[in-house]
Amino acid sequence: MALLGNPDMIHGQRLARLGANFLVPILSVAFIVGCSSGSEDRGEPSKDPKPSASPSATSDRTKVLEKQAEEALGIGEADDTDDLFVESGLERTSDGIHTRPVLSNGKSYTLAVVCSGAGEVRLTVTVKRPARQTVACDSVPVRQRITDAPAQLEIDVDGLAGSSGIVGWRIDELAK
Repeated sequence: MALLGNPDMIHGQRLARLGANFLVPILSVAFIVGCSSGSEDRGEPSKDPKPSASPSATSDRTKVLEKQAEEALGIGEADDTDDLFVESGLERTSDGIHTRPVLSNGKSYTLAVVCSGAGEVRLTVTVKRPARQTVACDSVPVRQRITDAPAQLEIDVDGLAGSSGIVGWRIDELAK
């Protein structure tokens, strides 16, 4: 009983209680946070979220690519009102181009196709039989001359694996 009355022992107990009162809440919070942070995984490996562009950033990027394609093809310029202009358009590479323009039978035309973005697209032009070529998405137009055109031309452009961006086309009649 002499120990219970010892002032050093009472002071030590007080420090132990003070330490316990301070450490228990901290350890409890650490334990709860540690246990709950992995509860969503349920034993599965953690997956880092992939960064994704915001809708406005994607829209801005699409507008930039559309403008590049339009400039490369001369779409929207004053010569669109020229009698030689037939048609033009823009699509996402994921949608592709599938158009069947009506032409004047036997005349000659120029087809220009451009892809702005990343990757490559497959261009198929069917006059009498399909002619295919790969076009890089580098904003540089590819031009084809179509002589003795049929009444209806088939133009198909499909994005290849990993391609993204905007693909455009323009058809003009060749002057005689």
